[in-house]
Amino acid sequence: MKKYVKTIGVVLVATLLFSWLAATVQTNYSLEDLSGINKADTVFVAVSAILVMLMTPALGFFYAGLVRQKNLLSVLVQSVAIFALMSIVWALWAYSLAFGPTIGGLFGGLSMFALKGVGIAPIEGQTIPALLFFFFQLKFAAITPALIIGAFAERIRFRSLLAFVVLWATFIYSPVAHWVWADGGWLGAMGALDFAGGTVVHIVAGFSALAGALVIGKRKIQNGATTPSNIPFVILGAALLWFGWFGFNAGSALAMDGVAVNALIVTNIAAASACLSWMIVDRLMKGRPTATGVAIGAVCGLVAITPAAGFVGPMAAVAIGLVAGLISNLVANWRVRKTQLDDSLDVFACHGISGVWGAVATGIFASTAVNAAGADGLLFGNPGQLAVQAIAVVACAAFAFAGSYVLFKAIDKTIGLRVSEEDEVKGLDRAYHGEAAFFSGDE
Repeated sequence: MKKYVKTIGVVLVATLLFSWLAATVQTNYSLEDLSGINKADTVFVAVSAILVMLMTPALGFFYAGLVRQKNLLSVLVQSVAIFALMSIVWALWAYSLAFGPTIGGLFGGLSMFALKGVGIAPIEGQTIPALLFFFFQLKFAAITPALIIGAFAERIRFRSLLAFVVLWATFIYSPVAHWVWADGGWLGAMGALDFAGGTVVHIVAGFSALAGALVIGKRKIQNGATTPSNIPFVILGAALLWFGWFGFNAGSALAMDGVAVNALIVTNIAAASACLSWMIVDRLMKGRPTATGVAIGAVCGLVAITPAAGFVGPMAAVAIGLVAGLISNLVANWRVRKTQLDDSLDVFACHGISGVWGAVATGIFASTAVNAAGADGLLFGNPGQLAVQAIAVVACAAFAFAGSYVLFKAIDKTIGLRVSEEDEVKGLDRAYHGEAAFFSGDE
């Protein structure tokens, strides 16, 4: 009986809180003055945002297929739960911290708490409603912490993961998004280029994942068995990620223009190139191209082209993709053979390393012929851009790693990070959700 009363009490308190917010926080919903809004751009970004939303469950299937069967369902649940949680956190305060008026170039403050003042009217310099920009950016904020879970899959407490996501979105993701993308952010003001999230999403996720893997420690592997449970899920997840990534990158143009079209083309080319180079490395090192390698290689190419998609041409995308597949494969193999690090699904090798390469490559291949609002890179007579990109990489990687390490340690010391040995052996599907991905006929 006490549990029912407590549950009803929590729901009622939350309902009253949001009822109060609805009555007191004013938004800008005037539908009368739509001057400055371009309908084609609005439709394009709305569709792109929907495509990016697909990437979170796609990532769930990608990761779920790579873990052992007893943990398959838990990874899918974590992905969906993170999306739901981030939808609320982003609306309440994280969006304001990321895109509110700058405070010293570091973060945006809380002037747009609970979307105060964010409505139909476009943000200055844009042709889409401010609410749509919020909605589009939400999808980036939601998938980034979901990327991290692959580093410590199969061994983290569910409530601890959700606590980490809230803290991480507040203290890590939102400030970095402000540094790079917001008006007045210090890295953006310096001239750092990140078209769709190579630093903000992938470097930050990759280095945060590295911190998590170090703090939480290795899995308890029975008989050395870490074989993927469902390779078709891996292929399905990668294919849907590839599909959704067109919205991720092209939508970041925030307009249906030539830059968006270029982003579509180079995104596909880089993914294909990395897929092929990963296959070649697999063939040379393992004697055969693996099915999982084909999928992972494509994702590495997508990661690497993300910061450069609006600034480089098709042949640069080939080079970026080929190198991404090569170096990420080599780092993943080095981790397994030469280190004790248990980054379960090689988040650091895929997102951290490919993200770093993509950000650096932007400083090499960027051209104002592709995007006049960007900058020329090293190959087009501007070595300074490469230096700026290097500063952005170091700053974002160091901040993400150090900040995440502190957050993981704090959670571990308070509510605990790791599941019990009994639950880990049983599998998180049964232990935490009371269900299993697949049931035999007699269950």
